[in-house]
Amino acid sequence: MIYFSDQELDALLLEDAPRGDLTSRTLNLTRQPARMRFSRKSPGRVAGIDVAMAMLTKLGLSPVARTGDGDDVDAMTPLIEVQGPANLLHIGWKSVQVVLEWSCGVAQYTADMVAAVQRHNPQAVVACTRKSIPGTRKLATAAVLAGGGHIHRAGLSESVLVFSNHRNLLGDDVNGMVAQLKRQAPENKIAVEADDLDDLKALLPANPDIIQLDKFSVDEVCQAQHLLRQARSTSALSVAGGINRDNVADYAKTGINLFITSAPYYAAPQDIKVIIQPN
Repeated sequence: MIYFSDQELDALLLEDAPRGDLTSRTLNLTRQPARMRFSRKSPGRVAGIDVAMAMLTKLGLSPVARTGDGDDVDAMTPLIEVQGPANLLHIGWKSVQVVLEWSCGVAQYTADMVAAVQRHNPQAVVACTRKSIPGTRKLATAAVLAGGGHIHRAGLSESVLVFSNHRNLLGDDVNGMVAQLKRQAPENKIAVEADDLDDLKALLPANPDIIQLDKFSVDEVCQAQHLLRQARSTSALSVAGGINRDNVADYAKTGINLFITSAPYYAAPQDIKVIIQPN
């Protein structure tokens, strides 16, 4: 579980109902008891339950979770059920629905990618970048984890990854650069991105822990593996840039273990059916 603060939960609720629900108030639904149920319309992976439960609880309600983050469910399986005053249910309805729909979409896409790579390599890992939709990174992290994925780096403070934009400022001493990083960050793995095969050849003598192949074709990945073996390098290879649900299986066939992607963040939401009825 990833903890969401009261401030974060309030922001999710206040975005949709900064001054309550005018329609429910005008219809005098304040005191009418009702019940609300959230269900996933199609079968698949579930995410966003923990956050949704916390949002409804913030409204003074007592929701009941019928499933959990990371579960796979059948179509129309109830996810959350809650009873209370009708106006409070309406205030929570759309905000919670959107969190569930978007989170389930990200989790489903991630789960599909994980399944695709693990059919060819059971040890393979799909890891998502920090390139999430602005303002959604924490929700995205929870959804990726529910989908069976990993987080590549949640932010700049998380790990050491050298891009060509770093190297442009440092000159050509790749060996010295990697040695410095290993001295200064001994508890971190050192990853360096390669933009092409020539770049890879220049990096191999420095032997970083990970060489991230950016926008390499499947054929170029195979060539990169050959160069790695020739150099007897202990560096691991990862692939990044354009990796998505449609092509990840082709890359998995090469034997690569680590797939870096942003694609799940932009997945289509999954439909969540919400029914409010008299109690």
